[in-house]
Amino acid sequence: MRNEPAPPAPVVAIIGGSGHQHFAGLQTGEEIRLDTPFGAPSAPIVRGALDGQTVYFLPRHGAGHHLIPSDVPYRANVWALKKLGVNWAISISAVGSLAEHIAPGDVVIPDQLIDRTFRRVPTFFGDGVAAHIQFSKPCCPVLAAVLAQAARQELAREPGAVHAGGTYVCIEGPALSTRAESELYRSWGARVIGMTALPEAKLFREAEIAWAQLALCTDYDCWREGAAEVSVETVLAVLRANVAKAQRTARAAVPLLARAPRSLAHDALGFALITRPEHMSAETRQRLEPLLARYMAG
Repeated sequence: MRNEPAPPAPVVAIIGGSGHQHFAGLQTGEEIRLDTPFGAPSAPIVRGALDGQTVYFLPRHGAGHHLIPSDVPYRANVWALKKLGVNWAISISAVGSLAEHIAPGDVVIPDQLIDRTFRRVPTFFGDGVAAHIQFSKPCCPVLAAVLAQAARQELAREPGAVHAGGTYVCIEGPALSTRAESELYRSWGARVIGMTALPEAKLFREAEIAWAQLALCTDYDCWREGAAEVSVETVLAVLRANVAKAQRTARAAVPLLARAPRSLAHDALGFALITRPEHMSAETRQRLEPLLARYMAG
């Protein structure tokens, strides 16, 4: 029997979406400002502690929510977290519902993604190095199961449901969908719609960081007959109510990762990296050092 490598000691990042400028209960140690080959991250990364566990917190949209989804520096964010040793990433995001049974206030842990973005760089590779990650399961099943367990545990006494699984369609934004688009995505079987899961999920996979999403539903998009038009005002009202719910769930998930098995994401480059180190330029090796260090040894 082949011995499976032991799971790494969990080093957890929480990526805060809309409404998550700070993380309640995080005992803050310091703000970390890293320069990366891909520019500065969205904001200084906060290193703190949740119930004794070191956690890194990064607000995806920057201080004061000044970054639209297309302008989020996804590569800089992921590179910086990899450099800090992160191996699990919990992504908190607001989404619209594309299904009647998923109501505003509900929690969704998607297991599939559809990419409808077109302005974003979705990879660290190219420029002298080729790699092709497996992405059939874009959301880490191990982390998704932990998030579902934590959500059911924390939200059992609150109104609203927890939905494990479902397809998230990621649009470019920042405009919301047309009704025709919304109906198209429903015909594809998508269950929720958002603007930030990609290329975030692809980049975390390339960095061998297990990633899954804790999605909080704010509205029914624009497909539902008889429903009021989606507005920023109504979305923000639900969003504010969802913040505490999402943060409590993420906090409950962190200690569960100490007992989680190794994720396939932690070895994602093992069979994906095609270019041998001796064929990479020194500049490329330096740029990708946090991702490739384990494959450069010797």
